[in-house]
Amino acid sequence: MKPFLRTQLERYAQRLEELDFLLSREDIMGDMQKYRAISREHADVTAVAGRYQRYLQCEADIATARQMLDDPDMAEMAQEEITVGEQELIKLEDELQRLLLPKDPDDERPAYVEIRAGTGGDESALFAADLARMYTRYASNVGWKVEVMSANESEIGGYKEVVLRIEGENAYGALRFESGGHRVQRVPATETQGRIHTSACTVAVMPEPDETVAITLNPADLRIDTFRASGAGGQHINKTDSAVRVVHLPTGIVAECQDGRSQHSNKAKALQVLQARIQEKERKEREAKEAALRKGLIGSGDRSDRIRTYNFPQGRLTDHRINLTLYKLLSIMEGDLGDVIEALKQAREAELLAELEVNA
Repeated sequence: MKPFLRTQLERYAQRLEELDFLLSREDIMGDMQKYRAISREHADVTAVAGRYQRYLQCEADIATARQMLDDPDMAEMAQEEITVGEQELIKLEDELQRLLLPKDPDDERPAYVEIRAGTGGDESALFAADLARMYTRYASNVGWKVEVMSANESEIGGYKEVVLRIEGENAYGALRFESGGHRVQRVPATETQGRIHTSACTVAVMPEPDETVAITLNPADLRIDTFRASGAGGQHINKTDSAVRVVHLPTGIVAECQDGRSQHSNKAKALQVLQARIQEKERKEREAKEAALRKGLIGSGDRSDRIRTYNFPQGRLTDHRINLTLYKLLSIMEGDLGDVIEALKQAREAELLAELEVNA
């Protein structure tokens, strides 16, 4: 194990002793707010310290087995114990590295996935619909719930813009790296000469704001317009001004919703999306400042950057950030995103671990 990891883990073991002592004090037990906070930290620290204790025990068992190698009667059994123990050490070290990585509290929150058609006209709008279907299928595969918050359909059945709310275990944490420019290369259905076209969409993934810490919208900063919904919708459509558009005047950020059957529900959904967009804008500004201090904005990962290419003639998906290429594009478009998401997660964990080592 690397020395910096062992140092970090020793700190967790010491902190567990401190927390055990704090939880035994009557003044802490009498203050429910402090007691809950310390109890939560105790649970997190125990998870790390417990695995580290198992790691130390495994090291001790291997050392004992090595001492038995000189005994002809015990050598074979000792070697077997060493082999098994070393395999367990590797597994435990990997687990401990993951446990030490800083956690984003937003990872467990529901995610808003906003998909917008970009360059490419009608083909871009159709690709936006394909992406929305891909994320919806993936969510269904892993047992998540999907709700369409707003949708602005194109004339040929795609989306100019669509916003999905996806709720489930670690939804934002899994989807956060989908933000960026998505490029598609394929022969459009409307192409008569079989030429390959290139078009693009942008995806923005935002955590749903936590109601306990969410920003408060000042009604004076909002302009709320109502209008008649457009697009497919049955008999109810276009008969009432049920669609709602909300503009945040200080930032110019806009959110609208026309999918609900009532103006009240559409307004509530639009305000939810608006709040998430404002919070995401603030998050990006903070990250940009931190990146500027850390590395002068080199490789800042701006959301407008092209992050992925979907090449249909070759059946290939390429994620340019981690040089990942997979030749199973059709199954990915059907929601088989697991390999892509796991690879991005592992790449991010490697970055965080490197930062942890530098700052140790």
